Amino acid sequence: MTGQKLLALAFHCHGRPDRSFFFRGKPLPLCARCTGILAGYGIGLLGLFLFPGRSLWLELGMMIPLTADGFLQLYTPYESKNGRRLVTGILFGIALVFILTRVVNHGYQLGRSIRINGGI
Repeated sequence: MTGQKLLALAFHCHGRPDRSFFFRGKPLPLCARCTGILAGYGIGLLGLFLFPGRSLWLELGMMIPLTADGFLQLYTPYESKNGRRLVTGILFGIALVFILTRVVNHGYQLGRSIRINGGI
C-alpha cells in the first residue's frame, strides 16, 4: 500500500478531487479539510510548548467552525470552498491536540494518585 493511500485511509478521507488541493497537476491524497487537520496537528504540537496555559473553552470553541461548516454542507445546499475547509481543519487539528493532551495528562495524574494512595 502506498503512503498516499495509507494517509487517506488513516484519516478516513474521501479524497475527492473537487475538494482537494492540487500539486503539479495532481490532487493531494487528502481533501482540504483533512489537509488542514493534519497541519493543525503539527501546529498544535508546537503550540503545546508556546502556550502552556490554555483555556479548555477556547479549545472547544476552535472546534465549532469545522463542525458548523460540516453540518451546513450536510443539511443545506451550501458548499464551502477549499480555503474555508483548510482553515476550519487547522483550527480543529490544533484543538484536538490540545484536548487529547489534557485527557492523557489527566489520566496519568489519576493513575499516579491511585498508585500513591494505594488503590481506589
